[in-house]
Amino acid sequence: MTFHAAIDIMPLPSLLDPQGKAVSNNMSNVGLPQIGEVRIGKHITLTVEADDAEAARALVSQACEKLLANPIMEGFTFMIEEVETA
Repeated sequence: MTFHAAIDIMPLPSLLDPQGKAVSNNMSNVGLPQIGEVRIGKHITLTVEADDAEAARALVSQACEKLLANPIMEGFTFMIEEVETA
């Protein structure tokens, strides 16, 4: 079975996000002073071949833990959906 995974990797809440801070500080400069507390991360999509959704979840979790996210600085969440075949 083929699954599609959508992964969001974000800096841990306790860590400074310099890129997000720079964007937050400049929102008023572009006429958006109502927006603040910006955090910037990564969004990754991939496909997974697995026997079932649980196996696909395990593979995506391993990919995040071993390669895609730095566990010292980042956390991750993901969603899995089966790809419909014609």
